[in-house]
Amino acid sequence: MKLIFRYMGKYIKPIMFVMLLKLIGTVAELMIPYVLEYLIDEVVPLGNTARIVLWGGIMILVAVLCWQFNVNANRFAVRNAHNVSYDVRRDLFNKTMHLSGAQFDAFGLPSLTSRMTSDSYNVQSFAQSFQTLCVRAPIMLVGGIAVTMTMDPVLSGILCVMLPLLAVVVLTVSSRGIPLYHKVQERLDDVVRVMRENITGIRVVKALCRMDYESERFHKYNDKMMASDIKASTVMAIPGPFMQLCLNTGLTLVVYVGAVRVNSGVMKPGVILAFLTYFNLILQSIMAINRIFMMISKASASADRIDLVLQSEVDQRILSVEETDVPQAHDAYIVFKNVNFKYPHNILSVEGKREGDSTTAVDEEDGFLGGEQEQCLYNIDFKLKKGESLGIIGPTGCGKTTIVNLLMRFYDVEDGGVYIDGRDVRTYEMDELRGKFGVVFQNDQIFQDTLRNNISFGRDVTEEEIHQATVDAMAAEFIDGLEDGLDHMADIKGANLSGGQKQRVLISRSLAADPDILILDDSSSALDYKTDAALRKAIFEKHSNSTTIMVAQRVSSIMGMSHIMVMDAGRCIGYGTHEELMENCPVYRDIYTVQMGAIAG
Repeated sequence: MKLIFRYMGKYIKPIMFVMLLKLIGTVAELMIPYVLEYLIDEVVPLGNTARIVLWGGIMILVAVLCWQFNVNANRFAVRNAHNVSYDVRRDLFNKTMHLSGAQFDAFGLPSLTSRMTSDSYNVQSFAQSFQTLCVRAPIMLVGGIAVTMTMDPVLSGILCVMLPLLAVVVLTVSSRGIPLYHKVQERLDDVVRVMRENITGIRVVKALCRMDYESERFHKYNDKMMASDIKASTVMAIPGPFMQLCLNTGLTLVVYVGAVRVNSGVMKPGVILAFLTYFNLILQSIMAINRIFMMISKASASADRIDLVLQSEVDQRILSVEETDVPQAHDAYIVFKNVNFKYPHNILSVEGKREGDSTTAVDEEDGFLGGEQEQCLYNIDFKLKKGESLGIIGPTGCGKTTIVNLLMRFYDVEDGGVYIDGRDVRTYEMDELRGKFGVVFQNDQIFQDTLRNNISFGRDVTEEEIHQATVDAMAAEFIDGLEDGLDHMADIKGANLSGGQKQRVLISRSLAADPDILILDDSSSALDYKTDAALRKAIFEKHSNSTTIMVAQRVSSIMGMSHIMVMDAGRCIGYGTHEELMENCPVYRDIYTVQMGAIAG
């Protein structure tokens, strides 16, 4: 809950204003039964029509004031709550953008999504209720009891006897609600994960006629979430009926005792009517307090989950040059020196993962699917001069993309070092380091925006640079054929573009800023061989100053590179030019023979 109050503190003045409005509105509401009792017992018996109209008008005025103050309080409370949730989502999004690869893997995309949506909504609901219910309910409860005590202490005592029992029940149940709502949010993470998988992979699901299978799989996780939600809601609903039973019993006693006291002349009839109204208000306030505790349970669980992300320490601190060793690499620009690496295991104590459970670290190309991760890179050692190129080839899961991840410092090496321009990558500020790169990842993202904005991507690139990038990436030929050209609106994930068109737009994005280092990770797999060859020729001729690393499955895509690395099971089993590898690396020779033979056939 500290997180919620920390964010609400920024809006303390408007929140206090709302609470003041709600206080005045609640006091006005408490006055209505009191005025009614005075009207019935003191004014009506006198038979003075003018006084009856006067006090009737006072009742109407108080009711209007109550309505006006409560309506405005609720309206401003909504605005304040939206501001609080806006700030929470903004900071959570910004923090997510700066999580390291290992931290992102530990939390997981579905969990981060649900924290950004349902958890932030729970925070918003509490922020709104805190300004209204948390003022109205306690004041109505305490004020109602205080007013009834002045009217008739005997009848008020009936209610006071029941309140401690109700308080014990509410507090006991609420203490159990927080961990139960934690479990609900964890189950929601699973539902979001399965839903996301099926939405993004809907074509595969339909193509293989697995709709029933995936529906059953979704229902399994949905049923688990529903069961957890029902359990939490059932536990938190216990006080409601119990309160109603106690208060209705008390109401019955009030009517009975009040009737006896009226008959004996100790009390006037208007007091009973006022008491019934106050009992109804007190009942509403107690039920509201019960709802407050339910919202506190939900908001506390959600706030803890959000705060766990916001308070995550940056696990990739920037090192000073003195803290690192610089290899004697002469004129080398990129150096991998004896690099060993495995994806982190259980780096965070994330709720929902029992101690000993594995943290899933998924590399989309390398195929690591969680569990205790084995070593995935062994003693990787190579050097590239400025302007040289490196092609990396090998079977799926051999560690090709992991090399790119380490170079861009999505993860830190376990042993050894990665160096750019004579500096360990850990000594660069992240913006400085990644500003050197133009990159196309596997399954990279086309955003729902114009092609121009997808290529420029918010960077300071000119229209001429964008056009030249599309020419170099072989994208101009199809973009120029579109009626609206670069202003053509791409659908989400580029659904209205072909696979080859998407890859050419992505390559245009990587070339637009003329990067120092160009990373192409299996970025031309959807291109025909002719377009692929023309693309490589354009890159080598017009971006010769860029140091290029290309991860590929095709020998034809990398055979012209300055250096070629052959990977297998995390190890470099061949390194050299195409001619050297054809002579010295049987694995590379076999790949070449199979692929080029297939093309020739």
